[in-house]
Amino acid sequence: MSLGDHITDAVTGDRPTARQRHRDFVDMAVRSEAAGFNGVSVGEHHCLDYIYSAPPVLLAAIAERTNRLRLGTAVTLLANLDPLRVAEDYATLDVLSDGRVDIVGGRGNFFASTYTLFGHSLEESKERFADNARLLDEIWKGKPVHWSGRFRVPISGESLQPPPVQEAKDAMWIGGGSSQESVDLAARLGWKLMLPSAFGRPSFFEPIVHRYLEQWDVHAHLHAPEVGAAWHMFVASDSQVARKRWEPRYRAYHEWMQQLLSQVNPTIPVHNAHAFDFDWLTTEGPAIVGSPAEVTERIAALSAQLRVTTHLLYMDMGGMPAGELAEAIDLVGEQVIPVLADAPV
Repeated sequence: MSLGDHITDAVTGDRPTARQRHRDFVDMAVRSEAAGFNGVSVGEHHCLDYIYSAPPVLLAAIAERTNRLRLGTAVTLLANLDPLRVAEDYATLDVLSDGRVDIVGGRGNFFASTYTLFGHSLEESKERFADNARLLDEIWKGKPVHWSGRFRVPISGESLQPPPVQEAKDAMWIGGGSSQESVDLAARLGWKLMLPSAFGRPSFFEPIVHRYLEQWDVHAHLHAPEVGAAWHMFVASDSQVARKRWEPRYRAYHEWMQQLLSQVNPTIPVHNAHAFDFDWLTTEGPAIVGSPAEVTERIAALSAQLRVTTHLLYMDMGGMPAGELAEAIDLVGEQVIPVLADAPV
């Protein structure tokens, strides 16, 4: 996973151009497939120094250079985008990739500036998100849609073109973990649930997962639920090397992120800012760092704790150079994925 943070490497002092950052992500995805990763996911932000703003375009470039890699979003800003255009963009990608799309729809309400930019009210975000998710679910079926809602003009019998390869149950996720409404929406629609990356304890999400699975049973879907999660991660040949390489970059990313949040959402209280504590973040928090064996053990533990079957690993944060990132990707492929693949479910 990459969100496209565009910051200076705290170790080398280098800062890639936006053009290079985009190209490196495509190359990283190709390498990830060769290493044995199941998928790649890209974030969506607008007019920020998270510089990936067009996930369908990036993922289409990756689709043409890969054969089996799942092509996901982290997340699609479903409350801000028109669901018909979302469906058209990603159905086209699904067709071109032979059915490899994962759409993770998120509300994105933490980034209040995006709502201002799109002319939307943050106070309407829950209702707008729920309406758009329900409409996307209907449109994705590829059948004539009749729809009248509060946030867009009616649809009177039109059908999605091109029809997607996958059904919604295979392609659709709700990205959320702090709002019960979002979790309940995922369960009601029969969509998968993706827990967000955040600087907090993974245990915070335990009741969220319980609620999702409980509500899933209430709706009696014929297919099984699925839970994913996003983590901050880095791996090297041994623990000392991994921590030495990653700590200054993770620290720089954390500080940059705290500054960014104050810009995109000035209503966040100052006391909500968290001091950087590398030891806590990498033992009790959302960060996974160490040798391949240590990384494998932590991912396995988180899988069991939160019943997670899909892990999005944010590895290129903080200006991480392409060469060191490539080494980490290869190590995961050689020494982490095979062990996890053989582990009992």
